[in-house]
Amino acid sequence: MKEKPKQQMRIWAMLCHFSALVGWILLFFLVFLGIPLYLPLNILPPLIIWRFKKFQHPWIDLQGKESLNFQISLTFYTFIVITISLFLVLTSVSLAVTTNGSINEMKNTLDGLLSILISLILFKLVLQSFVVTFAAIKAYNGEHYRYPFTIRVLR
Repeated sequence: MKEKPKQQMRIWAMLCHFSALVGWILLFFLVFLGIPLYLPLNILPPLIIWRFKKFQHPWIDLQGKESLNFQISLTFYTFIVITISLFLVLTSVSLAVTTNGSINEMKNTLDGLLSILISLILFKLVLQSFVVTFAAIKAYNGEHYRYPFTIRVLR
C-alpha cells in the first residue's frame, strides 16, 4: 500500500491481530473453570472484526486476512500436536499393557509425554504472543507484516 491508512483504520487492523490473544485468554479461562474442550476461539474475534470492517478499508481487509490465516495455521498445528500426543499415549499404554510393564514404567512414559506436550504448548503461546504483538504494532504503523509458518487459506 502506497499511502498510510487513517488512524481509525490502523486501529481496527491492529485489533484484528490482538483480538486473537483475547480468544486464547477466553479458552484458558474455560479450561481453568474445568470445561475440558478445545474450540478454536482464537479464530472467532479476528473473524468478527474482519467480517464487519473489511468493506470499510482495504487495509483492514488485508490485515484481517493475515491475522486469520495465522490463527487458522496455529489451530491446524495444534490439532496435529494433539493427534500425535494421543497416538503416543495410546501406543505407550498399549505397549505397557501387552508387555506386562510395571505401573512405574507407564507413569514415567506418560510424565515424559506430558512434559513434552506442555513444553510445545508453552513455546507456541510465547511465540504467538510475540509475533501477534509485532504484527499489531506493524499494522498500527501502516506497515504490512507477513506471519511466518502461515498457511494462506484466505487470499
